[in-house]
Amino acid sequence: MLHGRDEELAAVDRLLVGARTGRSGVLVVRGEAGIGKSALLEHAAAGAADMRVLRGVGIESEAPLPFAGLHLLLNGLTDRIGELPELQSTALRSALSLAPAQGNDRFLVGVALLTLLAELAEEQPLLCIVDDAHWLDHASNDALLFAARRLEAEPIALLFAARDLHAPPFPAHGVAELRLAPLPEAAAQRLLDEHAGDLPRHVQARIAQDARGNPLALHEYSAAQRAGRPTAQPTPLPTHSRIQQAFAGRIEELPAATRTLLLVAAAESTGRPDVVFEAARKFGTGVADLAAAEHQRLVRHVDGRLDFRHPLIRSAVYQSATLGEKLAVHAELAEVFERRHDICQRAWHLAAATTGPDEAVAAALVEAGEADRALGGYASVAAAYERAAALSPDPEDRGARLLTAAHAAYEAGQNERVSALAGEAAVHLKDPEAWAECQTLHATLADDAGRPLEAHRILVDEAATVAEHDERAASRMLFFAVETAWMAADFDAVARIRTFGGDEVDLLARAALGLNAPHPDGLDDGVSALRELIDAGTPCLKVAWWHLLLGDHRAAHDWSLTAERETRSRGAVGSLLHVLGVLARTQLHQGQRHDALASGTEALRIAKDIGQRRAVAHASTVLAHLAAMDGDEQRCADLAAEARRPGLGHSYVRAACALGLLDLGLGRHEAVWDRLSTLVDGANRMDALSAVPDLAEAAARLGRRVHGPVERYLRWAELVEQPWARGVAQRCLALLGPADEAEHRYAEAVRLGRQAGGRPFELARTELLYGEWLRRQRRRVDARPLLRSAAEEFERLGAEPWAKRARAELRATGETQLAQTPDLLGALTPQELQVVRLASEGLSNRDIGAQLFLSPRTVGYHLYKAYPKLGIASRNELARVLQNRTPDQETTPAAHERAAR
Repeated sequence: MLHGRDEELAAVDRLLVGARTGRSGVLVVRGEAGIGKSALLEHAAAGAADMRVLRGVGIESEAPLPFAGLHLLLNGLTDRIGELPELQSTALRSALSLAPAQGNDRFLVGVALLTLLAELAEEQPLLCIVDDAHWLDHASNDALLFAARRLEAEPIALLFAARDLHAPPFPAHGVAELRLAPLPEAAAQRLLDEHAGDLPRHVQARIAQDARGNPLALHEYSAAQRAGRPTAQPTPLPTHSRIQQAFAGRIEELPAATRTLLLVAAAESTGRPDVVFEAARKFGTGVADLAAAEHQRLVRHVDGRLDFRHPLIRSAVYQSATLGEKLAVHAELAEVFERRHDICQRAWHLAAATTGPDEAVAAALVEAGEADRALGGYASVAAAYERAAALSPDPEDRGARLLTAAHAAYEAGQNERVSALAGEAAVHLKDPEAWAECQTLHATLADDAGRPLEAHRILVDEAATVAEHDERAASRMLFFAVETAWMAADFDAVARIRTFGGDEVDLLARAALGLNAPHPDGLDDGVSALRELIDAGTPCLKVAWWHLLLGDHRAAHDWSLTAERETRSRGAVGSLLHVLGVLARTQLHQGQRHDALASGTEALRIAKDIGQRRAVAHASTVLAHLAAMDGDEQRCADLAAEARRPGLGHSYVRAACALGLLDLGLGRHEAVWDRLSTLVDGANRMDALSAVPDLAEAAARLGRRVHGPVERYLRWAELVEQPWARGVAQRCLALLGPADEAEHRYAEAVRLGRQAGGRPFELARTELLYGEWLRRQRRRVDARPLLRSAAEEFERLGAEPWAKRARAELRATGETQLAQTPDLLGALTPQELQVVRLASEGLSNRDIGAQLFLSPRTVGYHLYKAYPKLGIASRNELARVLQNRTPDQETTPAAHERAAR
């Protein structure tokens, strides 16, 4: 019985009830050692007799081994992995060492785990229990949380237990938590009465005072008192240390052979009886010697594993042994794993049996690290190389291995560890290229943390030293230095280093300086340099962004759409994140509002999962722009706040642009002026360029001039040669130029905007302004087709403030029949839209799930919710609904001609 935990027990019971009724649930139970986390997990397991129960545990000594925790959780289920889609099956089999490593994207294992759990749950509700999650290896942690965050409509309950203090962190953002506090005094007394009722009251009082409401401490201190082992200490110790000491006292009373067997089990850590007993034979102990420990309730045999009943028992066993005993046990375990051809386990036990530099052991760790790399376990790669460096006799080898560890730690998202490893590596490195890598890592950390100028300083300072020995390495550093200076809008810094790098450095510097030059004439060189960079064959993601800077959203969209399909087919979640960021922006420009919302939402979700701050900011700006179009003030402000943090440069400016568009749509022209008039003349002029048409419209309403920024926009539009951009430029001239030129400018703006490859939102704004102008000229009949077209486009785009304004203008022309086409797709959530689109293409739920990283059951759940919103009853009707009204069809020139008629 768990005393004083009624609310906590109810929370766990609700989790199980939800799973039984098809509602997934995830819960992390947190608290200090001994507070009752494991007991709650056992309560869940005991109450899940009608469910399939999977048990996993994090083990401290296995934290460096990739997917060790996942291997324990899926023990006995390996025969089911072959039923998964091929890519997922291959990734999961590789992760569990059931097949050769394939070097898959590390998040594909999480996708495979999600699919496997969902398919198991189709047969029987599923409970997954993971104790001591704070000791999980990084790769298992990533996979489990990736799957946990995507559970929705499956009969699955996932329950983690993680220690709060004196243990590594277990970050589980976006997952519900239950924090266990010390027991109330009355509950603690009931527990004492149960376990120490025969002890004098004053002894019970001292135990209660020392235990501080910790249930395990109450139990163990009582047992220690009864056995004559005092628990009082001359100096205060943390509760977990005192509990461990209490366990150590019980262990000391065991026979020597039993203690030796327990030491082998504690050192081996996985609980595999065959391995433990094979190693134990070397020391003259075996299975018969386990009985004494079982009698003392220190160990148990569960699901084919030899398991310590509490992690502190394992710690007490290991810490009680002498150094010589530990070295001997690890050496023998290394021999056992060598016979089993397990290079990773062998290497780590060899390292644990080594007390000084040893190149052979270091080389074994390097081999293990490379095996981990093939599995995508970058945290394990870092750990292996760091330990190899510590055992390396040669300083140069030590530095090189530390640098490799730093790179791997960066891939694993362990930025604090990267800094320490790179700093230590620099002490030993002599090779110029390796030194350059080391300094570039430091700069990358600064840039990722929103400190681009610090990154720039590091790169420039160190590139000068590197250039004396390796000009190519120095040039790569300077290319990065230009990017960081551009991010910080420090164009003086860009100019200072322009001539020190190679041709690509010069081109990027020219692009940065020209596109952001104070005078519009500088744009000529900036656009020219950007085109040369694109032609030079630079990596595709940068090329896509450069196309966007040239106003060519079609080229960027074509690339990103192809890349999205390719990365989804590979399950490359890390790469997909960046592709979705580009794709969402191109969809926004092309008027594919629903698709942009879906892509941006998915990008933001993955970025938060992975912890990429800059990617979070970028995805937020796209979604903020959509919210601005919708007139959703709170959502726009919240999303903009994600991006408007110091050091995020481009995203900071784009977020401000989104807020300016929001103000304009809501008719707050003075606010637009206040927000954008300084922004467009700021240092980062290129990112602010998209705000110039908004400022021009506000200025026209306020009777003010914005000559410089508009001239700059006109020059840019002329250079990039995109019809939509030239059309927007003509609109600005119509608003701010001579009155006798307005009609010609508006007509030309509409003509250019209706050409293929336009931006529907900008065209609708032009039609609205032209229609308003015609109505003011008392040409109501001429105004109606334009206003009607604008109103329909704004409605399709979900831009309600703009649609409302267009409808009001249309009514003012005398038109009273303002039919509004319902936006069926707008009723869908971003996830539902993605599912519906793929289902309309004939994909099965399983195939859709593989692409969107959802379980087939969740796909079915989203379709079930989407059908009533679309007014249909079956999958067969999806294609018809989408064909009748798709974003692409409604933004063609022909569509606007129909509207005009």
